Amino acid sequence: MRRSRLTGFVTSLLLAAGLGLTGAASAQASSTAATGGYVALGDSYSSGVGAGSYISSSGDCDRSTKAYPYLWNAAHSPSSFAFNACSGAKTDDVLAGQLGSLNSSTSLVSITIGGNDAGFADVMTTCVTSSDSTCLSRINTARAYVANTLPGKLDTVYNAISAKAPSARVVVIGYPRFYLLGQTCLGLSETKRSAINDAADYMDNAIKARATAHNFVFGDVRTTFSGHEICSGDSWLHSVNWLDIGESYHPTASGQSGGYLPVLNNAA
Repeated sequence: MRRSRLTGFVTSLLLAAGLGLTGAASAQASSTAATGGYVALGDSYSSGVGAGSYISSSGDCDRSTKAYPYLWNAAHSPSSFAFNACSGAKTDDVLAGQLGSLNSSTSLVSITIGGNDAGFADVMTTCVTSSDSTCLSRINTARAYVANTLPGKLDTVYNAISAKAPSARVVVIGYPRFYLLGQTCLGLSETKRSAINDAADYMDNAIKARATAHNFVFGDVRTTFSGHEICSGDSWLHSVNWLDIGESYHPTASGQSGGYLPVLNNAA
């Protein structure tokens, strides 16, 4: 999500303040990937929103030196590195503005995309500020989009990546579940939290299906984030961040280094 798109989110949250929210094979694969160029594509989960240490020249894209692509590049020193992921990006934005660095020498591509297409920001705003039934209704609308429209959008992006970087290993990384359920936790009801988690699973399953169909690797972060969701004692995800509202519901620096980076390391 772009911060500029969160004005309504901020307003809604202020109005709702009463809610009280508070291995060897992998090393070999990474070495192979590092022999060529690495291009990091996608949305805020890849640019590093929520991790801090933003690169000033990245502007509203909010690319962070603590984001998993930047960390992977520092550790593996590929022949070239293009950090193109941008906060707020949808599939059409990837097609329009992020693919220029891809070429026949690109050996690794990573991408997170789809959440903004499905209305991630509006889903969370609705669930934070509205009733259980309104939240579930908005989630069902998002799920219908994921079922009926998102697969075609993903296919178009994946086809474009393959056309521009035919030799690349493409790692499509998913999204974490947001909440550890069954805990005493201020804020959203257990009904909302459970429905949001189910929607994350639904999204990940849809993304995995399309990635697999294109012979891409799907990187599942739900395992690495297990025990580090919101409502856990060691969350790697921001809840509502009043100091920087745009970071809300995004991985922290620990989420990038402990949740996302190991998945890319294992899949690259």
